Amino acid sequence: MTTSSWDKVYWLTIDYLVVAKSAVICGSYFTAMMYVEHWCEEHFNGLMLGSPDFSHLEVLPHHIEILMSAVTHINEPDSLYGIIHSHKLTSQAVIFEHEGNWSKALEYYDLQIRSNPLLQMDGGSSTLSAGHTQLGTHLSLSASEEEMRQRKPYKGLIRSLQQIGCTHVLDSYCQGLTYRKDQFHYDLEFNELQYEAAWRAGNWDLSLHFVGANSPSRPDVKSDHFNEKLHGCLRAFQEGDFDEFHRKLRGSKQELVRSVSCASEESTEYIYSTVIKLQILYHLGMAWHIRWETSQCERAEFYPGKRQSFSEPVIPTVEQLSWLNVDWNSILERSQLHMNLLEPFIAFRRVLLQILRCNECMTEHLLQSASTLRKGSRFSQSTAFLHEFKLASAGTGEQYSSLYWLGRLEEAKLLRAQGQHEMAISLAKYISQNCHSNQEGSDVYRLVGKWLAETRSSNSRTILEKYLKPAVSVAEAHKTTNKKSIERQSQAHFHLAHYADALFKSCEERLTSSEWQAAMRLRKHKAAELEALVKRLRSSTKGEKNDYSVKILELQRQLAMDKEEAEKLKDDRDNFLSLALEGYKRCLVIGDKYDVRVVFRLVSLWFSLSLRQNVINNMLDTIDEAQSYKFVPLVYQIASRMGSSKDSLGPHNFQFALASLVKKMAIDHPYHTIFQLLALANGDRIKDKQRSRNSFVVDMDKITAAKRILEELASYHGPIIRQMKQMVEIYIKLAELETKKEDTNKRVSLPRDIRSVRQLELVPVVTATFPVDRDCHYHEGSFPHFKGLADSVRIMNGINAPKVVECLGSDGQKYRQLAKSGNDDLRQDAVMEQFFGLVNTFLQNNRDTWKRRLGVRTYKVVPFTPSAGVLEWVNGTFPLGEYLIGSARNGGAHGRYGVGDWSFLKCREHMSNEKDKCKAFREVCQNFRPVMHHFFLERFLQPADWFEKRLAYTRSVAASSMVGYIVGLGDRHSMNILIDQATAEVVHIDLGVAFEQGLMLKTPERVPFRLTRDIVDGMGVTGVEGVFRRCCEETLSVMRTNKEALLTIVEVFIHDPLYKWALSPLKALQRQKETDDDLETSLEDSQDQHEGNKDAARALMRVRQKLDGYEEGELRSVHGQVQQLIQDAIDPERLCQMFAGWGAWM
Repeated sequence: MTTSSWDKVYWLTIDYLVVAKSAVICGSYFTAMMYVEHWCEEHFNGLMLGSPDFSHLEVLPHHIEILMSAVTHINEPDSLYGIIHSHKLTSQAVIFEHEGNWSKALEYYDLQIRSNPLLQMDGGSSTLSAGHTQLGTHLSLSASEEEMRQRKPYKGLIRSLQQIGCTHVLDSYCQGLTYRKDQFHYDLEFNELQYEAAWRAGNWDLSLHFVGANSPSRPDVKSDHFNEKLHGCLRAFQEGDFDEFHRKLRGSKQELVRSVSCASEESTEYIYSTVIKLQILYHLGMAWHIRWETSQCERAEFYPGKRQSFSEPVIPTVEQLSWLNVDWNSILERSQLHMNLLEPFIAFRRVLLQILRCNECMTEHLLQSASTLRKGSRFSQSTAFLHEFKLASAGTGEQYSSLYWLGRLEEAKLLRAQGQHEMAISLAKYISQNCHSNQEGSDVYRLVGKWLAETRSSNSRTILEKYLKPAVSVAEAHKTTNKKSIERQSQAHFHLAHYADALFKSCEERLTSSEWQAAMRLRKHKAAELEALVKRLRSSTKGEKNDYSVKILELQRQLAMDKEEAEKLKDDRDNFLSLALEGYKRCLVIGDKYDVRVVFRLVSLWFSLSLRQNVINNMLDTIDEAQSYKFVPLVYQIASRMGSSKDSLGPHNFQFALASLVKKMAIDHPYHTIFQLLALANGDRIKDKQRSRNSFVVDMDKITAAKRILEELASYHGPIIRQMKQMVEIYIKLAELETKKEDTNKRVSLPRDIRSVRQLELVPVVTATFPVDRDCHYHEGSFPHFKGLADSVRIMNGINAPKVVECLGSDGQKYRQLAKSGNDDLRQDAVMEQFFGLVNTFLQNNRDTWKRRLGVRTYKVVPFTPSAGVLEWVNGTFPLGEYLIGSARNGGAHGRYGVGDWSFLKCREHMSNEKDKCKAFREVCQNFRPVMHHFFLERFLQPADWFEKRLAYTRSVAASSMVGYIVGLGDRHSMNILIDQATAEVVHIDLGVAFEQGLMLKTPERVPFRLTRDIVDGMGVTGVEGVFRRCCEETLSVMRTNKEALLTIVEVFIHDPLYKWALSPLKALQRQKETDDDLETSLEDSQDQHEGNKDAARALMRVRQKLDGYEEGELRSVHGQVQQLIQDAIDPERLCQMFAGWGAWM
């Protein structure tokens, strides 16, 4: 018997669930999760959690309970949703706590206490409920553990009351529980909760009948007296008791340092919270020096040389507390709204300032904290802080100061965040009428206008004239150069422009609607009828003239009204357009907060309205005033329009403006612009055999325009352009280098003319990434320049024999690159990568997706001609299929772990030969078990590393699946998905089948993205639930929010006739050929240019539908759309119909 048939590599029988429970007690939460997964795999014969428990019993299965306990301590927002699938009170309360929904948590803890007889406080020990006869009964609980379980709802209820801010109720409740001595005797956690409630409420007279310090030592409970000691420190701080203060402060610091030094490295949440506690104690120690050891005429010193005593404490000034405020703002910024960590510090700072009696700092802190808590969705606590702020403002006589009105504005924002839109708008209107502060006035007007526009609770003229335009006027009238003023101006201009743009689009839609066209036809009919009546009037009798006159007068009035309506609508449309264009321009000129959203929309307006002179004038003004780096992300889209417009000649037409913008970008940012111009200038460099097949369209207007601009740029960047042309030339030669079939997967020496080009100091390595410099400074040495190519290249397998080459950079690195030439147009890959990059920008700008580090891995693609270019080689990766089945498709992880399973080739043969595809697919799945989860166990040996990398993998699959679905990315077989060996993120390559062209393949692709059994297996025991599903929802939500900018990128496929992105019959056959033999290249591409653009228009419409949420003709919410997509992606009925080579079972 070989070891490959063993379940374990040791003879000792170990219960993985016991190991997992011990790991939780030790604080090794990732280890616990890993062993629970081992246990599940062993007990359920697969990586799954088992069926959800919907019984009436309230006790959770032990493996679920252990996972819950581990997940709630690791600071990961989504895993919990993949574990909890039942309606039980315990699990629901945990979910509500996790979400910060403390009102619901309070309700469920109260239900637990009232409904479970085990939780009635009868003073006796209780027996286990019948629920422990469920799965996992072998993990029996000790009497003390059962007592702790019974007390959990009481503690949860205390936490909920505290988080809601019900201090009075909390105090009474804790006092009531304190007298139940039999139940809470020696309960350290309960004592800590009481002390925390006491110091938060400023109750310094708390005296417990029993304290945790006297509790018996237990190895499974962390000794934590932080709140007790903090309470003692704050009491001594108020009273000026030097000895007591420093004794408690020193003891608490020592205890925290000791505990964190002994903590498991997997206890990340505990370590973070301990660091915050140490920060609290540090601030308290510094505050002692200010209050008790500094005279009235001295500044606060960090460490006074000797102890001083004062009979009266010092009330510090704002200046004395300024350094504490700086430190506090630094903590606020670094915490990134992690409210579980930040909220205790907010509460402590409030108590500290209350003791110091610094009223000015106190009111500022209350307002700042209310804003922070609102942004962190802690609405109850934010409400409490705002209430205290209003009382403090009234008490200090600052009821109508600037700070007071800021507080009222924060109150309006809080009301809106809680869904009370009408109340928020009413309060904001009241503020706008009564607040006479010039600085805040702009913000108030802007918010009222924005909220009215979102709720559509007022007409457009009122919103514009009463709120959004005054917001701009006030901001401009009181502008300064400080950051806040610039941001205020940008916000005012953007919201005015954005609203005017929405009104413009509404007018355009109405003018192009079928109803408007029908009205126009009716108007023409009425005009013809009027003309006929006038003719009849002339020849009518006296009696008929009265009748005709009445009818004519009626028609004239109707036509006049119709004409007036049409003219007003067109005038409004033009006015709204002018407002939008001017506002967007000012946004770009003033600041950079809205650059991405504004640039994409502005360029879209320019392109779609290129024949309007006012649009061209705005374009010229914007080019003149705005910095050119803001347009660099759209350099390809902008350059591709050159020479394609047929507008009239003149000094200031669209082409003139376009050329001006391209020239300005090229002068300021040559390394991010000139490569695109060279590619356009090489638009006619196509091999003869490709030229005859009509694969590529040559647009001479674009080529001429690009060459003309390159000639003009010679006076600015002549040497740079010459060296760039040299480098581009050798890459084209390399890509088109003829090779023999026997050279495949071998190294071949480069011709001398390619090797001889070296030391191009003015040209960067083409696949190296370096940022756009806003100041336009690209000095020698600021980027790795091209030193030459290696002496040989590796010929890869493929129809067009792509070459892997190493480029030598001046920084000493070797940049691996892939030179390609052939039927696939790399410009599509370049635009797809650009789309991915834009999505990444939006994901980074959204707090929820940034927190999850969601994004799509990208690589550089640089086309040089319609058929040749170079791609960045993604280092440290290998194809997913190579890991799973090996390069020869007969080994890999399935060969190592799938002992007795079918081989990939046998599965493919079975799927190809069987008529009943569904039955064949089920048989294949039964004989080919998923093994992807072993990748993480093999590569990442530490449990924390294992969890981190698997999390990165799951998030990466989620983000790339959603983005790939939106652009209709197909051909996602296992060799077109790479996996990073260091980060475990996936990278998608070969992006030639996009915009649902997979449906045009010989065997149409029926799934929205690859979510096969092995892909899901890599996500662990929760599968597609939890992390994957919620990351899909977050990614799709961000894309739907930013759909206009994303559609601007896609629109290039309509307006750029350079190439045909839709699959030709030849390309479709090549994608799914059964053998590796080359197909005959004499097949003609029968698709003409007009058909190609129709396909592009259809593709754009489908992308818009997806971003609007339409699936199968029905409008879906983000949650509903993701649910549908996941269901489609894992549906066996769809997977069994896939091309056999795609490997739907793997």
